[in-house]
Amino acid sequence: MRNTTRLMLVAGLLALAAKLQSQPAALPVGSHYPVGAEGIKGGALPPPGVYLRDYNFFYTADRVNGLPVDLDIFAYVQAPRLIWMTKETILGANYGMDVIVPFAYKNVSGQLGTAGQFNLADIQVEPLLLSWHFKQFDVAAGYAIWVPSGNYDNSTPLKALTSPGNGYWTHMLTVGGVWYPDEKKTWALSLLNRYELSTEQDHTHVTPGNMYTLEWGLSKSVAKGVDVGVVGYYQQLVTKDSGTGASTEYSHILGVGPEISAFWSKLGLFTSLRYVWEADAKDRPQGHTITLTLTKPF
Repeated sequence: MRNTTRLMLVAGLLALAAKLQSQPAALPVGSHYPVGAEGIKGGALPPPGVYLRDYNFFYTADRVNGLPVDLDIFAYVQAPRLIWMTKETILGANYGMDVIVPFAYKNVSGQLGTAGQFNLADIQVEPLLLSWHFKQFDVAAGYAIWVPSGNYDNSTPLKALTSPGNGYWTHMLTVGGVWYPDEKKTWALSLLNRYELSTEQDHTHVTPGNMYTLEWGLSKSVAKGVDVGVVGYYQQLVTKDSGTGASTEYSHILGVGPEISAFWSKLGLFTSLRYVWEADAKDRPQGHTITLTLTKPF
């Protein structure tokens, strides 16, 4: 879900940087998790039931920090997620599972030309979800694996940049929670931590370093079923990429912005809309993200 928009793009930057004579070292490969996928109350899982959640990511950037060329990037990712939370319990937590099947469109233009493509991206399978619900706290944990189902092609810099897949497998661990300070739960503070461990990337034989992601949100209920708040994220490469020609840099990204969420009772539909401005980035694109999320319980 580091940025399905942004982070799928980063995977291709390795090939681009390697082909630029003025750039002696490659950029970090990146990550699978689309930082910013979750916002307010993102550290909690829903009660038992079946849910269809549809993430829509829009990402734009006109700079890639760490590259000596100008690039304009636009990406749209639609990522349907099927969630099943059961009534079965493990260690007092409800057990569940989910799967995400994303489709990505990416367009890159600049000094090297213009290219774009739309196709299936890398699928996420999460066989273990655990959800605890307490009086003033919700806690969640999970294990997921990203499958290199999307095509990855680094035969040219532009093909690498616009490839829908990343070309490697990733294991991801998740721990998060939501704290409701007041008895009526009108306020909510959410923290969501993810840690990725990846395998060797196809074609480049570079193994991406481990990635840590923190997403947070502070929200207030302003009407029945309506919450507003501020969200943010920080993503940091914590171990260097390895392999011939791998980057020796520790990339990171920092973003913050507003969010509004609402439940439409007549439709039985949860919606959220947020905008995140990336205030700082190292060795990766820096831009703007708009995320629209629709959730339908069954």
